[in-house]
Amino acid sequence: QVQLVESGGGAVQTGGSLRLACVASGPTFEYNRFEYGMAWFRQASGKEREFVAAIKWRNGEPTYADSVEGRFTISRDNAKNTVYLHLYSPISADTATYSCAANPREWASLSRSPGDYSHWGQGTQVTVFS
Repeated sequence: QVQLVESGGGAVQTGGSLRLACVASGPTFEYNRFEYGMAWFRQASGKEREFVAAIKWRNGEPTYADSVEGRFTISRDNAKNTVYLHLYSPISADTATYSCAANPREWASLSRSPGDYSHWGQGTQVTVFS
């Protein structure tokens, strides 16, 4: 079992910053965490789910969608079992519900496909205003 709980969403002004957090728990994750890839996806109203960023738990290697490269940063804290997504200088197009996801297959730990992720959090809303 793997449980994911996101936090940190809210309203943020363009040019500001926001940090989302996702805490992972459960015996399966605790025992196998270094095999996991963690990712953030987002879904805006009326649009399909979109990949944002992923990170390998083992070594912290990240990958980003082109739309957020250079503006967002994904990181993880081993001691806290937490993955973060820092939003720097967000724009209105970043408004969406952001969800954390876990992928237990290390060989695909930087996957951009939602189908490779077996565990999902409930999501946290981010609204960017000018």
